[in-house]
Amino acid sequence: MAGGIQEQTARVLENISAVLTAAGSGLPHVVKTTVFLSDMNDFGAMNEVYGRYFSDSPPARSTVQVSRLPRDVRVEIEAIALVPR
Repeated sequence: MAGGIQEQTARVLENISAVLTAAGSGLPHVVKTTVFLSDMNDFGAMNEVYGRYFSDSPPARSTVQVSRLPRDVRVEIEAIALVPR
């Protein structure tokens, strides 16, 4: 994935938003995320973008550094969300 950590974070969150919307949910219904970073020094820049997507009620979050991510991306985010009835 091209771009720096901020561009990659935005892209990942846009993808998560699209998947959740297709499932009848959305970012406001995310209750937990896990952020995987290839370099923990990117945390501040990632967190700035992350905060734009989860500004009102941010979900619980874990952030971990990993040695390598698929396709050598810098960030991957896993999300658990509720689907409203």
